[in-house]
Amino acid sequence: MAADMTDAVAEAQRIHGTSNVCTAALGRLLVAAAFTGQLLKEPEASATLRVNGGGPAGTLIAVSDSLGNVRGYVENPSADLPLRGDGKLDVGGAVGRDGYLSVVRDFGSGEPYTGQVRLVSGEIAEDVTSYFAESEQTPTACALGVLVGKDGRVAAAGGYFIRLLPSADESTAAEVERLVNEAPPMTAMLSSGMTPSGVCEKVLGGIGMEVLDSFSPVYRCTCSRERVERALISTGREELLDMAKDPETRVGCRFCGKEYVFTPDDIGTLLKRAESDD
Repeated sequence: MAADMTDAVAEAQRIHGTSNVCTAALGRLLVAAAFTGQLLKEPEASATLRVNGGGPAGTLIAVSDSLGNVRGYVENPSADLPLRGDGKLDVGGAVGRDGYLSVVRDFGSGEPYTGQVRLVSGEIAEDVTSYFAESEQTPTACALGVLVGKDGRVAAAGGYFIRLLPSADESTAAEVERLVNEAPPMTAMLSSGMTPSGVCEKVLGGIGMEVLDSFSPVYRCTCSRERVERALISTGREELLDMAKDPETRVGCRFCGKEYVFTPDDIGTLLKRAESDD
């Protein structure tokens, strides 16, 4: 799989006001989440990737549905670090390396499946590759990139994801490894105008390719007033009674920044619903 998610990552940057390095870190995780979610296929399925490596960015979370539509946030969006010695954004330093990448796959029914691996580098792509190799026993190559221009805008963002099927022999695996090592950086390919299909052709070289499916992931939050109401009801009667004493209760969405306002009368209505449910 390959994806150009420049617009989705730019939207995340706009919503959260992320620093350049946090834009790159969250953007990489959003692209990885899109691939992970799209693998699930089930219409109601979702994938949640959570990273906390102890770095100044804090916890990063990215969620995707089965079509690759994503949402996410970073705990400390304004965290910043100097560029690395090679002039690149220090994503690994911002994320940190002392922690875990956890992946929750929810198929919409039954218990979600959760896997977790220790971080390898905090650079996200290597950590995702490690997750699929260790937790799912699947040989995987993952490249993720976010290019932030001098003007602070997202110039390119995307990635590719290669997973070997059980039928792949050792020679195929070796050839894929060679091609991946020789492939240009993801952001360089996107910046040159290459499409996701073109990226696949470029990375896989002479290996035959057939396009099986296509999707156009966007940044999409699923919050709603109804969801927030259910969350407030779940806090319990005593909490609702305390909220009803305030002139208004404001609940903000971490993923899109939208704020929902509840008056004491609104809280009273929720109290009645909670009592009727009991």
